[in-house]
Amino acid sequence: PMCNEEGGVVDDLIVYKVRDNCYFIVVNAANKDKDYAWMKAHVTGDAELSDISASVAQLALPFVEAAGCSLWDVEYVKEAGEWFLRIYIDKEGGISIEDCEAVSRPLSDKLDEADPIEGSYVLEVSSAGADRPLKKPAHFQQFLGAEVDVRLYRPLDGRKEYTGVLKGYDGGDVTIETAGEARTFVKKDVAQVRLTVHF
Repeated sequence: PMCNEEGGVVDDLIVYKVRDNCYFIVVNAANKDKDYAWMKAHVTGDAELSDISASVAQLALPFVEAAGCSLWDVEYVKEAGEWFLRIYIDKEGGISIEDCEAVSRPLSDKLDEADPIEGSYVLEVSSAGADRPLKKPAHFQQFLGAEVDVRLYRPLDGRKEYTGVLKGYDGGDVTIETAGEARTFVKKDVAQVRLTVHF
């Protein structure tokens, strides 16, 4: 991690150690996606959240496939004091509201039955989006040759964001072609990789 065991300042994120294995983190709202990614990678124990996401993915998959869609990702996150369970789905030609409803209704019933999550949360089913983040090896494989935005935890050569054509993915290391040359970013430096969207 980029702070010591007692905490410290990481870019725009402040880490305080409360007790052993317990930290209080001040997140910059403008960069919350990046900051939460850093927290997951370096400070917070992400095993429990990953287990919940994996369990929900197993429950959701039959309903997603029955709707003629594919399951892109599952997120279980806390924002503004409230927990959200987000199911991202994908389909050639795009996702409609009807697709989301076809997954949401039966999945909601199944979640009530299986009860994999303690406490209350908001269930959301939506499209993975045109600017979807790439997280899994299969995501990177699918979009080899596509233009992506790579965000870093800290500046590299004075920059924290790079855009280029995705050329490779190896164990978390991401290679893009930018400005006519290949550049590889190692896993520990990569905060997020998203598909580039031109408006």
